[in-house]
Amino acid sequence: MIGRRDGPLMRSGGYSLSFWKSRIAAAIAVGVAIGCVFAFLFPDGLFSVAGPPLQNRRLVNTQGESSSSSCESSERVNMLKSEYVAVSQKNAELKKEVRELMEKFKLAEQGKDQAQKQVLSLGKQQKAGPFGTVKGSRINPTVVPDDSVNLRLAKILEKVAVNRELIVALANSNVKEMLEVWFTNIKRVGILNYLVVALDEDIAKFCEANSVPVYKRDPDKDVDSVGRTGGNHAVSGLKFRILREFLQLGYSVLLSDVDIVYLQNPFNHLYRDSDVESMTDGHDNRTAYGFNDVLDEPGMGWARYAHTMRIWVYNSGFFYIRPTIPSIELLDRVAGRLSRENAWDQAVFNEELFFPSHNGYDGLHAARRTMDFYLFMNSKVLFKTVRKDAALSKIKPVIVHVNYHPDKLPRMKAVVEYYVNGKEDALKPFPDGSDW
Repeated sequence: MIGRRDGPLMRSGGYSLSFWKSRIAAAIAVGVAIGCVFAFLFPDGLFSVAGPPLQNRRLVNTQGESSSSSCESSERVNMLKSEYVAVSQKNAELKKEVRELMEKFKLAEQGKDQAQKQVLSLGKQQKAGPFGTVKGSRINPTVVPDDSVNLRLAKILEKVAVNRELIVALANSNVKEMLEVWFTNIKRVGILNYLVVALDEDIAKFCEANSVPVYKRDPDKDVDSVGRTGGNHAVSGLKFRILREFLQLGYSVLLSDVDIVYLQNPFNHLYRDSDVESMTDGHDNRTAYGFNDVLDEPGMGWARYAHTMRIWVYNSGFFYIRPTIPSIELLDRVAGRLSRENAWDQAVFNEELFFPSHNGYDGLHAARRTMDFYLFMNSKVLFKTVRKDAALSKIKPVIVHVNYHPDKLPRMKAVVEYYVNGKEDALKPFPDGSDW
């Protein structure tokens, strides 16, 4: 029949599409209603496990966790405290190790620089020249200045030193009168680069009152006890420890005892070609500069004559020392031995300078020079020889060291009268030697 439409939903007994839609909507509505009823009647679910209500269970869990957490917290705190103590101790140990390693690193750097300078000074390998023309190097390079060793001293030396060199003397109140003669003549000669290391407060004030450059060291129990009360030999032994800082700072030092009268500027008469340049206790060419001494042993028959090399010792109360590695090693060796042995510092000073290497002992490889004994004169040369010789008495020495005589102060004053004030008989009242 024209105009009629028969679709799939129109089949099945003739129900229409709208009919099926209404039935589906009704079923959905019924399901939603049943769900609401069950939700109201069984809020914890239809199949919930037996036990306390959810709120109570939460409260119990919270209380249990709180108590166990409290116990764990106190144990944790105690554990953290012990760990903190252990870490602090370890940190202190590590800091100490770092400081020690830094010191070793500085020394290693200095050694490295020393080696590099030695290589540069030696230059490339070369062939030996013709006979009589070959000369080896005698001058060791200086160390790298290290101001961190003593910043306060470094600032003082910047003001006092001239061409990075100066005269240094150690003094305590026991030598106050001699010290005054010492610095009075230094000023008279016109020497500017000198410094007194005051070993007690009284000497520091005395120098300041007389416009004398002075350096008072930082407190040091070992040094101060000797410095305040020690005699000449005890104080003399301290200088090897104290001088080390001057050398580390890169300064050459003319070490001077206070029983010395300055008549000229000594810096005009130095060679500076050695690690140590020292005055001698010798009194003539042989004793001052060395000689071949023969020992006669008749019992040896044909080999009865034994030849020996002799030289009188260097004076440890007046020497010029350059800031080199061998020089610092010398100071360390002498200071180390004096701290362990009951010995005279001058004897130890010379043994370390002159003893050669042998089995079980490494000798010091330091260059040394003996000063002219008529210019840098000891009191034996003056009173035994020079004052009695018309020609020698006309020589004006650079310094006179009253090292051979215990009546130091009157002899120092007599030297000033003789050489400065021109009093010809000023030296006559004194004997050659000492009156015991």
